[in-house]
Amino acid sequence: MNIPTIMPRLKGFRFPREIIAYAVWAYHRFALSTTDVEDLLAARGVIVSREAVRLWVNRFGQHFADCIRRDRPRPNDKWHMDEVVIMIRGRKHWLWRAIAANGDVLDILVQTRRSAKAAKRFFKGLVGKFGEPRVVITDKLRSYIKPINTLAPDADHRAHKGLNNAIEVSHRPTRKREKLFGKFKSHRQAQRFLSAHDQINLIFRPRRYQLTANSYRHARSDAFYLRDDYTEEMTA
Repeated sequence: MNIPTIMPRLKGFRFPREIIAYAVWAYHRFALSTTDVEDLLAARGVIVSREAVRLWVNRFGQHFADCIRRDRPRPNDKWHMDEVVIMIRGRKHWLWRAIAANGDVLDILVQTRRSAKAAKRFFKGLVGKFGEPRVVITDKLRSYIKPINTLAPDADHRAHKGLNNAIEVSHRPTRKREKLFGKFKSHRQAQRFLSAHDQINLIFRPRRYQLTANSYRHARSDAFYLRDDYTEEMTA
């Protein structure tokens, strides 16, 4: 494929930022493997290896996630927190996730333990980024009690399994990607991928069941405009 002159190559890379950004977006948006993205680009005349796609995703996925976090409105003060087990090299790890009441993912953290110390580490990071919440909803894991009482003493902590359905739903994309990967290969890979994937997947997959057809199309168009803006900000 002859790269159009209006698409200059990104410094240090063989391809323009538009092609690299498209590959990163497709990888996260459609739950594709690097081989799938390689074939998708090949169908458009862009010959690139799956290893190059992997490097693009690792390098620039975090860029898109950081831009989304930067431009996202400040989350409300009602949080849902939960933890789910993921297997890495045959060992149990715990993915801690927090979302706002509107479903926006606040943060994730992969840890080896499901203890009060692990809960405190995760919650402390959230409070440092967003301030103290007004309401925290968790499951009945007792490890949450002391960290919340210590770091957000005025928060209303509601420990109830049925109230936390919203965050249970937010774990589904992780399970979908986990199946595609055939389990995560390392603690670092899981943390790096999921911290980017949650943010990118959130903005490029509006909750269609909550929107009318016109509203969904507007949200999708807005997401494309944002992708173009973030692409322009990409640097080597």
